[in-house]
Amino acid sequence: MDDHESARVRAFLTRVGLPGLVDVHTHFMPERVLRKVWAYFDAVGPLTRMEWPITYRHEEDERVALLRAFGVRAYTSMLYPHKPGMARWLNDWAAEFAARTPDCLRTATFFPETGVESYVREAVEGGARVFKAHLQVGAYDPNDERLDPVWGLLAEAAVPVVVHCGSGPAPGKHTGPEPVGRLLARHPALPLIVAHLGMPEYADFLALAERYEQVRLDTTMAFTDFSERFAPFPREARGRLADLGERILLGTDFPNIPYPYIHQLEALERLDLGNEWLRAVCYGNGARLFGLDDPAGAA
Repeated sequence: MDDHESARVRAFLTRVGLPGLVDVHTHFMPERVLRKVWAYFDAVGPLTRMEWPITYRHEEDERVALLRAFGVRAYTSMLYPHKPGMARWLNDWAAEFAARTPDCLRTATFFPETGVESYVREAVEGGARVFKAHLQVGAYDPNDERLDPVWGLLAEAAVPVVVHCGSGPAPGKHTGPEPVGRLLARHPALPLIVAHLGMPEYADFLALAERYEQVRLDTTMAFTDFSERFAPFPREARGRLADLGERILLGTDFPNIPYPYIHQLEALERLDLGNEWLRAVCYGNGARLFGLDDPAGAA
């Protein structure tokens, strides 16, 4: 374990006045699935088109220990299918992982396929706290009619869904703000979390959050030196980030990031939006959303 980096993260917490972190975008998967994800990044696949070294290529127990050492009080096991027949199996694994890793919010996923409403309902009734949908990797339209009862179910149950719907690092057939805009027009109460702040269509996804009260955005990889090279956040939109401060959530993509965890936190800090904003983004908003404790303690 990197004690030096843990000390830097703890110093950030002290400097900002935080009791810990809530990270809504971390990846834990069945080992053989995660190894394939890492192999994809190693091969510079068509979605990334760039060198992407995995910083935390550790065994599962070491990755869990690292997050705890960083002061992450709650995190997720973002997983996602790329074809039919995977989602239920992934959900079973995630339920078992959350049962033996109590600081992980039980995570689930889905795919437009026969039986999707049934296994999503099972996951919700079984205690799933958050879902992941990956429109880019899954290559599906969120408006697929097979998913309509799923979105309605999740909206009614008020279970948030982290959706990779932006067109970064490369556009997909169904990425971008237009498909999600159509989805929200039908399900305006859907608690949707736009992954990566909608990179690179930041302004368009901020506009959706301004229009729909249950839309939030996570910070995953945004503002980092790595992402600013190919998808810089527009400086003129920083004021909108401040205005939406209660609906911006910390996300990092741990462990699949090509830089240290602390860099995401320092990238947020250098936006110079103030410690109150940082306390809300890095802890309070997530704690409130998931009912972890009274987030007033982070203010």
